[in-house]
Amino acid sequence: MKTNNKTIIKLLLAVALTGGFLSCDDYLDREPMSQISPELYFNDASQLEYYVNKLYADILPSHSNWSYGIFGDDNNTDNQIGVTAHDRYTTDRWRVPHTDASNDNYWKFELIYRCNYFFSQALPKYGDPIDGSANTIGGDLASIKHSIGEMYFLRASEYFKKLQLFGDFPIITEPLADDMETLREASKRSPRNEVARLILEDLDKAYTLMSAKTVATTRVNKDAAMLLKSRVALFEGTWLKYFKGTAFVPNGSEWPGASKDYNSGYQFPGGSIDSEISYFLEQAMDASKTIAEAYKSSLTVNTGVLQQSADDPANPYYDMFAQEDLSGVSEVLLWRQYARGLSTHNVNSAAGRGNYRIGITRGFVNNFLMADGTPVYTHGTYADGDGYYQGDKTIADVRVNRDSRLAVFLKEPGQKNILFEVGHPEGSTAVQEEPYPSITLGDGERGYATGYALRKGGSFNQKYYPNGGGYTAAVSYRATEALLNYMEAGYEKNGTLDATAREYWTIIRSRSHVDTDFDKTINATDMSKEAENDWGAYSAGTILSDKVLYNIRRERRCEFLAEGLRYMDLRRWRSMDQLINAPYHAEGFHLWNTEMEGWYVNEDGKSILVADNTNNANVSSKDKSEYLRPHERYSGQAGYNGLTWRMAHYLRPVMVQQFQVTATGGADVSTSPLYQNPYWPTVADQTAEK
Repeated sequence: MKTNNKTIIKLLLAVALTGGFLSCDDYLDREPMSQISPELYFNDASQLEYYVNKLYADILPSHSNWSYGIFGDDNNTDNQIGVTAHDRYTTDRWRVPHTDASNDNYWKFELIYRCNYFFSQALPKYGDPIDGSANTIGGDLASIKHSIGEMYFLRASEYFKKLQLFGDFPIITEPLADDMETLREASKRSPRNEVARLILEDLDKAYTLMSAKTVATTRVNKDAAMLLKSRVALFEGTWLKYFKGTAFVPNGSEWPGASKDYNSGYQFPGGSIDSEISYFLEQAMDASKTIAEAYKSSLTVNTGVLQQSADDPANPYYDMFAQEDLSGVSEVLLWRQYARGLSTHNVNSAAGRGNYRIGITRGFVNNFLMADGTPVYTHGTYADGDGYYQGDKTIADVRVNRDSRLAVFLKEPGQKNILFEVGHPEGSTAVQEEPYPSITLGDGERGYATGYALRKGGSFNQKYYPNGGGYTAAVSYRATEALLNYMEAGYEKNGTLDATAREYWTIIRSRSHVDTDFDKTINATDMSKEAENDWGAYSAGTILSDKVLYNIRRERRCEFLAEGLRYMDLRRWRSMDQLINAPYHAEGFHLWNTEMEGWYVNEDGKSILVADNTNNANVSSKDKSEYLRPHERYSGQAGYNGLTWRMAHYLRPVMVQQFQVTATGGADVSTSPLYQNPYWPTVADQTAEK
């Protein structure tokens, strides 16, 4: 048994170096071609760069596909939903796994190990950790520093994923010896704030080292490091604030970490959780301001208009998410390049149809302001409006006089989807003109989940529409986030909007073609109305009373439409507690008793909609709501009675196998140095306790 355990834990906690390093001209998704002895490697700047290159595709955000890439990561939130509710919004479908059968790199250390291996080989040869004195690595010193800085960034990025998934997590900063006791000791979980501090330290090192060299924005750079630092610090500061006193923070009530001797009596570095919250919020303010000040005057221009003719002026803001080369877009701090036939994705194909059945919700549409800065509900009913707001009985109506971020990216039947290289022979999936949304189930991946679909990420050029062969760029980090991070961190810490935050908010509103008088918006905000549409209107199960804070959250929601940050934000704000007792009915467009109902008829003029609440139903019944409810077609669906929540779901459960392989008492998981996340059992296939 000892030999077997040793083998398993070795695979789980560490991965032997698999050599083979590609030149910087090769594409990063390809497999290594050969093995190289470490004794002969890490001796030249180019070798460090090649090693770093291999980790780019594995760690950095990208367009892997619509469902799991950047644009799909907002799926299963109050922003976007598919036709099937995620298990996390049920009481009985999310269960403790025995193994990580999904192979989604959850409780795994391979990428962390590969970063640590790099440091173990390169740093002794580099010498001083900052200035490189006594360096013996050949080549340009600035390039050597930059590669080491990149690796600190990549390790920080990987650890941030673990922090979001699990909270407390083992801190491992060196490759582990092939020894059972060493590996078991290394599996001890550190308090989440210590993990966050490690990430910030890595990003500080990355920023300093990468300052030695200016590189193309397809490579990790110092500004991306500082932006990520602001994101991590804001995440941890707000998590500690909203979960204070609970099992989800160190020393909180029922914190499972206290059950282990190595965490008992833990003290926050500043002496209290309040000082720790202040520390992270201050770090977020400082880091975000560094980037915001550098880029606030060079954000991408938004014309506020969707281009609909090849002869019309392009909208640079729209094109920022739908062009092949982002090297000239100053707002984009880091982006991933794709190449025809070599490294591709299917985002254009998805955006050109129904987003692969991931639809924007009615609640999100309602949440966007009018162009005059007032909330929609101040202009009559959501259905009918008052003339300025034109109601929601057609998709065209909801776009009129609205925040341009909605008006530009929300698709409308009859709009032109392709303007350039029309008829390009490789653009097999291009749909020239936006059709009526196919909301029934017969159209498979081409269908529309909610009736509302986004065109964000979709190019107007047909050449980018081969099936699975798109090669427009992926925005990984952009500078506008820094302005929003500063606004939120500063307000969370000080309870006021300082002059800098007010300037940043004005810049964002101006670009969005929304009245810049955000005080008018705040005064007109009705939190009971906002709570109908926005989970971010809640923290800890209570509707926010602070309308300034809420509108900062709203601004963030609208700016990062389909950019993969929503679920992260909702968790750190603790914005799902209310679902425990009041399930949420996710809705799409206004289907019943509108002219849009008439879109769904056959050639004989008879309706093709089936809403009988049976397994044959292809849409939800009008008895439930006049608005389409994708999860409520028939009673057997997850989410049929609304999306609910359990407290445990804020973090993932640790798989049972991890307890078994680290246990000292055979199958007795209680002898493992690990502890389970709050309210999850250590028995496989069991649901959360609360």
